[in-house]
Amino acid sequence: MIGASGIVGGYIVEQLVRSGQRPQALSRQPRQSAGVDWLQGDLAVPAALQVPAVKTLYCTVEIGLLAKALPQIATPSLKRVVAFTSTSIVTKINSEIPSERELLQRLADGECRLGAVCEKLGIEWTILRPTVIYAEGRDGNVSRLARLIKRFGFLPLMGSGAGLRQPVHAEDLAIGAIAAAGSSAAMNRIYAVPGGEILSYREMVGRIFDALGKARRIVSVPPLLWKIAFTLAKPLLPHTNVAMGNRMAKDMTFDASAAIRDFRWRPRGFQPRFDGKL
Repeated sequence: MIGASGIVGGYIVEQLVRSGQRPQALSRQPRQSAGVDWLQGDLAVPAALQVPAVKTLYCTVEIGLLAKALPQIATPSLKRVVAFTSTSIVTKINSEIPSERELLQRLADGECRLGAVCEKLGIEWTILRPTVIYAEGRDGNVSRLARLIKRFGFLPLMGSGAGLRQPVHAEDLAIGAIAAAGSSAAMNRIYAVPGGEILSYREMVGRIFDALGKARRIVSVPPLLWKIAFTLAKPLLPHTNVAMGNRMAKDMTFDASAAIRDFRWRPRGFQPRFDGKL
């Protein structure tokens, strides 16, 4: 497991341990936990890694790093690689934000490179593209919005926030990754893995209010005023940008039928429960 200390990776490790397996997990920092063999190392320096013989390799770090390292770390026992990228490759590849465009192009290129490397090495592969990933208190999407709501008691949206979303829980992604690894139908394919419910951005935010036990105080802001406000608030909210508001009106939904058919993808609906995790 590469990326085991991350949100999705951590759930994959947890699921494997729960099923009676003893996963091998890579981390750049020393770690210890029951039922897991932790290896210390950095995928960016593959020559220094001593990867044990495994049949399945899960990877949640940037796919290009895996594609570059795989020829050096693959053992003869390795039969399947399951890696993650993002549906943003489809929805944001032409983003007005240069850093986003660069990242998503790297992911798209990484998908192609991983497929080519695996074919050369005789390894089957599956790539999963999640939508908005959340894990209460741990993610930078839903939990970030929850913290803003908890801090200010309201949340502004640009316009009506009618754009459709499918937030997906990190634990469901872990379950799906393991199912995909065991499915012959999922060999050498890329899948969208959205959450189990389609809802508007506004309703998604509303349910975050509900989960926090707060009244839904959602303020619709005209586009021009939104841009002015975000310019003024940038020093206080360094990780936000005007583009986030523009996207609130855009549908970002994906068809999960292939994942449902090939590895029984069954994610939960969007009902977050923070329970003091913020």
